[in-house]
Amino acid sequence: MTAATFGDTPMIFVGAERASVVGVYDATDPANPVLKQLLPSGVGPEGYVAIPERNLLISANEKDLIEDGGPRAHVMIYEYQDAPATYPHLTSAGTGELIGWGALSGLVSDEDGMIYAVNDSFYGFQPSIFKIDPSHKPARIVDVIRIHRQDGNPAQKLDLEGITLDGKGGFYVASEGRTDRVIPHAIYHVSADGLIKDRKGEIGLPPELMAVEKRFGFEGITRVGNTLWTAVQREWKDGPENHVKLVAYNLETKEWGAVHYPKADPEEGWVGLSEIVAFGDHVYVIERDNQHDHRAVTKKVYRIPLSEMTPAPLGGPLPVVSKQEVRDLLPDLTSTGGYVLDKIEGLAILPSGEAFVMTDNDGVDDASGETMFWSIGSVTGGN
Repeated sequence: MTAATFGDTPMIFVGAERASVVGVYDATDPANPVLKQLLPSGVGPEGYVAIPERNLLISANEKDLIEDGGPRAHVMIYEYQDAPATYPHLTSAGTGELIGWGALSGLVSDEDGMIYAVNDSFYGFQPSIFKIDPSHKPARIVDVIRIHRQDGNPAQKLDLEGITLDGKGGFYVASEGRTDRVIPHAIYHVSADGLIKDRKGEIGLPPELMAVEKRFGFEGITRVGNTLWTAVQREWKDGPENHVKLVAYNLETKEWGAVHYPKADPEEGWVGLSEIVAFGDHVYVIERDNQHDHRAVTKKVYRIPLSEMTPAPLGGPLPVVSKQEVRDLLPDLTSTGGYVLDKIEGLAILPSGEAFVMTDNDGVDDASGETMFWSIGSVTGGN
């Protein structure tokens, strides 16, 4: 904690080491300080220096995640100015009762311009769908749907990484399985109030996929007519190097199929897919590496012609789709002055064509807790 006077306002700065934020308080009334802002910090903020004559606050962050390949220990510099705050990008402020959230992953847009998001396995005992109004600055979480079984208890053994609309008021969600933790690879049909119906609500993988499955499974889901498309994050046992599956499931015929998507050859770590969204004549995906800060190379949105999304039967040769780069996200990720976050996990495209991208903050588990949520403009580009 530190204190200083900026302009004519006495301020107190309180760091939360485990939450990786700095609270800025107006201490005009020392007995009743008022929280004015939360600043995103690095991992484990430990010390602060205020330099009011330069309008600066500096924090030192002790956590060094070198062994985990995460962000290194670093210093953050904040400037006091009249411009609008650049953070937070997303909040639940304004709701009657504040909605706790974190570790958000897949996104989908509704026809009314609202966006829905799911949380992942960090909140495995409370899987949820969050309704986001992106028209606010910052964007605002306005409602939450708790996913549950027919006995009313929260659904468990889920790692939700993708969400799409069912066209009837409900949702399909994709769960990234992990066999060693008894979490199944599956698609779930969720009603508007969050119910997964017994048996009918769960779509398990066929033997052809289970025979080659690995830990890094479904990372997004989208619906094209009666077909659900899911993006497998990384190569499974039968996949050629640097090719991942886009898996199709026909809701009417119950048939499975797939195509191969060619991903970048990683310079360090690995590269995989983390989202899939159908819009217009294309299917859009997020392709990313698992690197932070200056080591990050691949954080991009690509699109695939919908005409090439013709699935072949599983167990045999799969067609390879082509891809076109839509946006390099690295400039966006450095636009706020922080280090590059690794987990770009959500993409939603409004009916207008405007696209929103979001990062997963890992629930502040060896991560700063910062969530970025921003518009990348129209993806149509007149094409």
